[in-house]
Amino acid sequence: DILSLRLAKCKGTIVLTEYKAVMLASLRSLVPKDWDSDHEVAWSWLWENVEQMLKAHMGKPAAMEQALAALWSSLTADDLAFVRREVYVNFFTQAPSGMDHFKQSTTRLHFIADKVVAMTLDMYKEP
Repeated sequence: DILSLRLAKCKGTIVLTEYKAVMLASLRSLVPKDWDSDHEVAWSWLWENVEQMLKAHMGKPAAMEQALAALWSSLTADDLAFVRREVYVNFFTQAPSGMDHFKQSTTRLHFIADKVVAMTLDMYKEP
């Protein structure tokens, strides 16, 4: 996801298949003694999957950034309070051990949730 955000900020045409050739050549030169056809197949498979994911996201980050900015700017104080609460409800449901690390006051937890919300939008602006 971060790679697709970074690529969205690039000017010009992005040719992902050219990257594969450069990546494989670089890997071959980094580990020339250990490199074999199994490595070639594995790294080629990995890049083909990454390339599919990147192609699926091409052109979408700008629209996603605008939609997220519009969403955050449209939330009322009550909506933001709900988001703050739900962040921790979901987090503690999925990772109960997180309660051992977040023993701060509610005010501090809300501050952290606000920072997470701001960082989410910042990731689109400057990945």
